[in-house]
Amino acid sequence: MTAPEIADRSRRHIGRGERRRAMLAGPDVIGLSFALVFLAWSLSPSLLPRGWVVQGVLSGLAGATGYGVGLALAFPVRRWIVPKLSWRPLSSRRAEKILPLIVVAGAAAMVVGTAWAAADWQRDLAVLVGMPSPATVPYGRTTLLGAAIFGTVLFLARGLATMARGGGHWLRGRAHLPPIVAHAVVPLVMLLVVVFAVDEVDRSGSSGAARRVFGAQDGTAADVVQPQLTERSGSLVSRSGWDTLGMPGQLFVSGGRTAMELATVNGAPAREPIRVYAGLASAADTAARVELVLDELDRTAAWNRKILVVAGTTGAGKLDPIAVDSVELMYNGDTAIAAMQYSSLPSWLSLLVDRAAADAAGAALIDGIRQRWSQLPPDRRPRLVVYGEGLGAQSIEAAFDGPGELRRSVDGALFVGPNSDRLWRSVKDRRDPGTTEVLPTYSDGLVIRFAATRQDLVVPTENGLHTTSEPWTPPRVLYLQHSSDPTVWWDPALLFSRPDWLSEPPGGDRSPAMRWYPFVTFGQVTADLARAQTSPPGHGHNYADLIPYAWAAVAAPQGWSEADTERIARAVVMSPPDR
Repeated sequence: MTAPEIADRSRRHIGRGERRRAMLAGPDVIGLSFALVFLAWSLSPSLLPRGWVVQGVLSGLAGATGYGVGLALAFPVRRWIVPKLSWRPLSSRRAEKILPLIVVAGAAAMVVGTAWAAADWQRDLAVLVGMPSPATVPYGRTTLLGAAIFGTVLFLARGLATMARGGGHWLRGRAHLPPIVAHAVVPLVMLLVVVFAVDEVDRSGSSGAARRVFGAQDGTAADVVQPQLTERSGSLVSRSGWDTLGMPGQLFVSGGRTAMELATVNGAPAREPIRVYAGLASAADTAARVELVLDELDRTAAWNRKILVVAGTTGAGKLDPIAVDSVELMYNGDTAIAAMQYSSLPSWLSLLVDRAAADAAGAALIDGIRQRWSQLPPDRRPRLVVYGEGLGAQSIEAAFDGPGELRRSVDGALFVGPNSDRLWRSVKDRRDPGTTEVLPTYSDGLVIRFAATRQDLVVPTENGLHTTSEPWTPPRVLYLQHSSDPTVWWDPALLFSRPDWLSEPPGGDRSPAMRWYPFVTFGQVTADLARAQTSPPGHGHNYADLIPYAWAAVAAPQGWSEADTERIARAVVMSPPDR
């Protein structure tokens, strides 16, 4: 073996030893201090109560994030500032050992103090949102799970760093690149791979990969019967085949009350409600699905009904039964509701990665229906109203450039628990001075209003029993949003900036102890998304108690009364139809 070969082999052996020591080294003191601070922040309350598993996962990820932030902040100080100091505060070897331990001990004490208060925070939060109050919070299990996740993330991160250094050494030796270039290329390539993978997930979230992972949600519901009524998509005479609707579509077209059941509730003869739906498998692409919906509207003579509701579905294609039943009861079945699926992902995941599909589907559906509807004589066409919940609200809003176009195009709009980059965000950001983000006022409430409770829906009536500062002129646009709804308040900007709603006095069901912390609050609200729809009515993303009253405020028929609203609210909440 030649001398260069021996030297090269020796370098490789030393390199492997260095990499092994780097992988197994103890945690960095500064990084550990930041990790403990982030972990303490993660124990603070967010919008909804958390169980020990969720808290453990959140604390572990928060600690890993804090560790990375600490290393990032310490690196330039250690690399370029400390070596140039003529006087070093830590020149004493004993001080260099003791002071970091004091910092870590202080951070650990912060964790203990926060954990002590966290149990009370979680119980108080449970009371605010009407959920069972936990008797104890098992922080032992939470700590173990958090530590395991922190260790796993740290080990993986060190593995990636080791791969990057090894790749840099290889490029220096094989490609003869300058050291600064060699050690910059590998991390850059790794970053590009991650960005490309995320982009692929974002662009194909509703197609191939998502269908394989969430295909069970898009199959045939075992306990749902194909509708026999010709007014429903999926019936024997429908071009939108029953097997193509997916589970959410099948639940929609087979659910609700029949004309006979509506007549029983309303005490007057009713019509069979029309429900039109196109699933992902009903047609090849978005344009074809829109044509299928239009064909179904033609087939069922939906243009002759009193009201036509264009509904934006949630991520997986679902529609809230309370919202659908409420409008059908209100118009005694003289209704048509049209919807279209755009994704197979659950709602909370669609919110993260499937917004583009929601925009495209909503804009295409609204444009197609509006074009056909506008060709009808004004006195012989149905009242056109749009509705959307969660990501369905963004799907509907995508068809309109602003509030003016929305009101010129439709006869009313109801958006429930929205989170939209379009109208909703621009409207709340341009709210009247002095009003809050959690319940804003826009243009004195003349055309667009926000509500969290029934009291927020009070509007002027002919007998003057209820008054507001300004009239609410039609067509009315209404947003329903709870201060505890993570679907509404989730925003990537939470990573780095405190939002207005966390600077304001808390809403009716948000914990006053909730604070904004960089990175951590974003993780907390993201974790809350998975539980948003499990909250009791009136909290989180559950608006069941408010939707009948919201429909009455936005699209009530001629001669509608408060007693009528109470009647349908009791019917849909207390005695829902079989589904």
